[in-house]
Amino acid sequence: MNKPIRVVSVFCLVLFLALLVNATYLMYVRADSLSEDPRNRRIITAAYSRERGAILVGKEAIARSVPSDDKYKFQRTYSEPFKYAPLTGYFAFFSQTGVERSQNEVLSGDDSRLFVTRLVDLLSNTDPKGGNVLLTVNAAAQDAAWAGLENLPGDAQGAVVALEPSTGRVLAMASTPTFDPNDFASHDFTAVRDLDQTLNNDPREPLINRAIGTTLPPGSTFKLVTAAAAIESGNYDADSMVPGGSRFQLPESTTTIRNHDGGDCGGRRITLTQAMQVSCNVTFLSLANELGTEAMADQAEKFGFNSTSLEDLGGQARSLYPRDMDAPQTAMSGIGQSSVTATPLQMAMVAAAIANDGDVMRPYVVDEVRAPNLSVLDRTDPQSISKAMSSTTADELTKMLVATVESGTATPAQIPGLEVAGKTGTAQSTDDRPPYAWFVSFAPADDPKVAVAVLVQSSETARAEIAGGLLGGPIAKAVMEAVIGP
Repeated sequence: MNKPIRVVSVFCLVLFLALLVNATYLMYVRADSLSEDPRNRRIITAAYSRERGAILVGKEAIARSVPSDDKYKFQRTYSEPFKYAPLTGYFAFFSQTGVERSQNEVLSGDDSRLFVTRLVDLLSNTDPKGGNVLLTVNAAAQDAAWAGLENLPGDAQGAVVALEPSTGRVLAMASTPTFDPNDFASHDFTAVRDLDQTLNNDPREPLINRAIGTTLPPGSTFKLVTAAAAIESGNYDADSMVPGGSRFQLPESTTTIRNHDGGDCGGRRITLTQAMQVSCNVTFLSLANELGTEAMADQAEKFGFNSTSLEDLGGQARSLYPRDMDAPQTAMSGIGQSSVTATPLQMAMVAAAIANDGDVMRPYVVDEVRAPNLSVLDRTDPQSISKAMSSTTADELTKMLVATVESGTATPAQIPGLEVAGKTGTAQSTDDRPPYAWFVSFAPADDPKVAVAVLVQSSETARAEIAGGLLGGPIAKAVMEAVIGP
């Protein structure tokens, strides 16, 4: 063989070996990363063309896939889109949100728990199907939460969360304004991209689940945390005498804070129960100032502040109680102002912990994971994540909150024949926008089945009429009644 032919032969051999090495590298080393690459249209198209599992509330499929007449074979549909969108999220060609995202492996059929199902489908030459996800949601409670938000005046912004105190099950989670996930499931991808841009640029932020994605000053609902810290210190109980009066001068400052109504809360010295009933700012400013930043922060963190706990639904914002506040800020934190911020979920967890003898349960929205034949593959077990207070402290707080519903600021949550525990909150914002209205409650007080938090971020309500009891109380009452029943 002459030299030119030999050189060409060696060169071809090198090229062949290079191709072999590259093919081996792509097929065995990078196979997983390439298949999971969001730019891999072949994988995306295959997954998008598969019959995706259903998202269930009770026996109703609130999200499911139905046959379509195009190359993608199936169309994702949502039966009650606006009511459940903050929970389900949407399933689009290039992205998912909410449960559609957090439970994507189950719904798409790729979860390891569905291995046997996939094997049977392969052997029987049947198209693979995704698994089903059963939510913890109580349909009646969700209806009540959604109706309450829809009935707020004007183009309102707000959220409702209801928890089962003993387990952490999310019984309701509603947010407004919201969106129609059916529009994102469209096979017209140009229209979907335009919709995504429009909604992301909408100043009302309809894509945000305000129940877990919006943090705002919790106002007087945070007085539950302040009261818990005070009682846990060993120096107070529901009958202890505490400072009242009409004003409190912030420490190291010339600023004076008054009560919301300008009154004196019933006297210079009042009981802690009376302070809670009338939502006395002076009392809780004084208590937070006395307790100090460390004790207040420790108590807030026991309830879940400065961390996240909801693991099966994406997009949770962290509720904050900063540990670097100065004395005036710490005092203001006692009434849920200063740098303190909370999600509605967090404030529902506060109420639920009091209802549950001080135990904070991890909230969860996925009850069961089921195979396509509806056999149960996995079930979420309730989990205690912290002890926020002793059962004695929880009992003292419950007595105070029952009194607040019976003859205090939280009377709109009264349910005939039941003892209800509740607290209002009205958090100040900037001068150019109205306050935020909050309400937290649980019932029945002696055997709690549901804890609720309501946030009304904005509505077309006259500024002078914005109050947690007026706006949030009726919504919380309706949700509690829906869970407890007649």
